[in-house]
Amino acid sequence: ISQFVGECVISAVHLAKQPHKFRWRDCVYEMQQCGAMALPIVGLISFLVGVTLAYTGAIILRQFGADIWVADLVGLTMVREMGAVMTAIVLSGRTGAAFAATLGNMKANEEIDALESLGIPAVDFLVMPRIVALGLMMPLLALYGNALGIIGGMMVARIVLDIPPAAYWVETLSMIDLSDISTGLIKAFTFGLIVGLSGCLRGLQAERSASGVGLATTSAVVTAILLIIVADSLYAVIFNILG
Repeated sequence: ISQFVGECVISAVHLAKQPHKFRWRDCVYEMQQCGAMALPIVGLISFLVGVTLAYTGAIILRQFGADIWVADLVGLTMVREMGAVMTAIVLSGRTGAAFAATLGNMKANEEIDALESLGIPAVDFLVMPRIVALGLMMPLLALYGNALGIIGGMMVARIVLDIPPAAYWVETLSMIDLSDISTGLIKAFTFGLIVGLSGCLRGLQAERSASGVGLATTSAVVTAILLIIVADSLYAVIFNILG
């Protein structure tokens, strides 16, 4: 693992020094696959998470006559936590698994060995375009998820609590500031790197068989979700210390 991470760091340094040698066409293709193609599922799940949060918050806040605070609960939770986490979990099962399956299949067919024998590093050619694509698209997907989660909460507030959308939106804006949004974007960027690294690592570690590719795909999803939860916990502690 340490060797793979080290190779990725060296490749990232080369990318920063010589961006014209980077495979931007492959990166753009991967951005389309992990970004634009993931919009429907990310939007649906984020919307339903916002609905669930609003319903749960309404049960408690209603007892104290604080119905309008549902907007604060949904907005802050989506922007700081749930938007980035749910997007990362969706992409770990969708994109991270695809990365592991693709690279595992290439390894089984000895395509990666052919690249190495030609002097082309697999990390530069196959891994970095995928990691860069996920790192760039994850914050955008998290913003998209935040918006749909807030809309889901707004819909529940209108139907269940009879709160006008305008009042809900004003209350949301009064609670959320730029620091909350930046917190979620920092998490989303980190989670994107984690999903990309986990998928590519497990794909390159796959055994040269059909069952090995399946095991690598499963391992990539489990590894990504575990590291996402660990990273989210660490960020919670760090952001709390920083205030």
